[in-house]
Amino acid sequence: MVSQKVVIKNPTGLHLRPAGVLCKEAMKYKSVTSFTFRETTANAKSVLSVLGACVKSGDEIEFVCQGEDEEEALRGLVEAVESGLGEM
Repeated sequence: MVSQKVVIKNPTGLHLRPAGVLCKEAMKYKSVTSFTFRETTANAKSVLSVLGACVKSGDEIEFVCQGEDEEEALRGLVEAVESGLGEM
């Protein structure tokens, strides 16, 4: 299991479009991918779960990846967030 914290940089937070970009990235990997935000744990492969976390711009989330390609999955998810999830 690997984890890393990252700050949401895109100005609108994780609304539908960036949530979809995040889920699309997570679906590339076999590992179980999730993130925690405050008291919520969200499945990074589920748009509804990501939207339900209500993450805004500037919020810090922690990705947790577990499985055969966990390192690659974590790297891909962090890079996607740091690049603005298609909005920057």
